[in-house]
Order: sequence, then C-alpha cells, then structure tokens
Amino acid sequence: MTVEVATLATAALVLLVALLLLGGTAKLATAGTDTAPGGLSRLGPGVLVPERWRKHVLIFCSVGEAVLAAGLVFTRHPLPRWGTIAFFSVATYVLWELRRRRPDVGCGCFGEASSSPVGLRSIGRALVLTGFAVVVALVPVSGVDVMAGLTWNLAAVLGAGVVLLTLLSPEVEEGIARVRYRTPCEQRPMSANRALSLLRGSAEWRSHKALLASAEPADTWRELCWRFFVYPGYTALGAQAEVVFAVYLSGRRPPVRVAVVDGTSTTLRESMDVSATR
Repeated sequence: MTVEVATLATAALVLLVALLLLGGTAKLATAGTDTAPGGLSRLGPGVLVPERWRKHVLIFCSVGEAVLAAGLVFTRHPLPRWGTIAFFSVATYVLWELRRRRPDVGCGCFGEASSSPVGLRSIGRALVLTGFAVVVALVPVSGVDVMAGLTWNLAAVLGAGVVLLTLLSPEVEEGIARVRYRTPCEQRPMSANRALSLLRGSAEWRSHKALLASAEPADTWRELCWRFFVYPGYTALGAQAEVVFAVYLSGRRPPVRVAVVDGTSTTLRESMDVSATR
C-alpha cells in the first residue's frame, strides 16, 4: 500500500485542526471557570505573564487557535499555514524553557487538563505538530480535500497519527488517573515510603547518590502533588550541604527534581522552583 503525499498532508490537516480546536476550547473553558486563587499560575501561559493578564492570555490563545484552524479548513492561503508552523514552533521552545526553568508547572496545552509538569512527551508532541504544519504548508490541502471522501490510505494514516499523538499526550494518563481515583492529585493519598521507592528508582537519585552523607532522609514533607526529601550531603566541591529531592506524586514514571543547597547558594541541575512550606 503506497501513501501519496497529498494523503499525508490531508491527514496532517485533520489532526492539526482537531488539536487546535481541542486546545482552544479547553483553554477557553479553563479561563471561564472560577479557578482557585493562583490556579492559572500552574499552567504554562500563566507563568509567562503577570497575574492580571493570565486569563486574557488564555482567551487570546484560544481565539488564535480557532482562527488558525478555520484558516486551514476553509482556505489554501499560506498565511494560516505558516502561522501554524510559527505557533507550534514557539510552543515547542516555550515548553522546553518551562521544563528547564519551571518544572513544577503544566504546559496548559489543553487548559486545566494539562496541569502535570512538562515532560519530554509534551515537547515531542509539539515538535510532531510542527512537522505536521510544515507538511500542510508544503502541500496546501484544505477542508475540500477532506470532504472528498475517506479512503483506506487516509484512514490508516489518520489512525497512525492518532496513536502517535496519544502516546505523546500525558493528559490521557492523567485523565485516566482522575477517573480512576476521582480525586485531584494534591488530595490523592500516597505514602512517604512509596514516594521514596519512586525516588530511589530515578535517574536523579543515581546521579546524586554519591553526594549523600546518609542513605536515609533527614526530613520529608508533602506539598500538593510533590513529596520532598532532604538528605545531608556535600556539594561537588566537598562542602557540607543539603540535597533536596522533589517527587511528583502522579504517573507511573513521575518527574523527580533535585537541588543541592550549601547554605549560601542553591545549585540546580534541573531548575526546581517548587514552593515548599513545612
């Protein structure tokens, strides 16, 4: 079975429009609900602007996504196509920066549903969607081509694209967890021993284990969806320090962040700007 370039572009168009509309609708719904104080500060767009502009930014993003989707469906004009490339390219860069600088916040790609910390899957999804946008720009198909009829080739490519995007969407796993537990992550019970087991199975633990002066934590506490562990240890230069690990309490392979605090400064291997009150 051979797949024509036009078929690939048509499938990419369908997936782009679907994701743009879903993302825009979810952002609009999140902006329109009465979230808890500071709730929007947990989402990617809210981190980048002052608090009084956060709701407006979500609304602006949702309207922009709707405009891009309409342009892809109803026209073959290059403006919405290159605009879509720019949108997902910027999104990829922003997600990478969020993961590096603010690993405690979600991407906000689908509003409140995307509140879990930004990971490589979210970044990979944005990168894949950028590639889809490039294909649609180079082969300018429109809604007319979609309405021409669903062929077996198109159905197969669409199915493969849906599977790929599903695998790259942490929101699916988080949604299943919410349905299963019916409680938000910050209220979901998890023992300190279970969180400690997840920590000791992580790459961050293995890479910092040599800095620890004790195998047992000196202190531990929980803040919302994070469990913190403090170990006595040393800096890379041998000075006494505290090694602080933060384990996210959701998902099969949750993010783990680490900071080495020597009393005068904080060295972050992965930026860990996570609020922690005892």
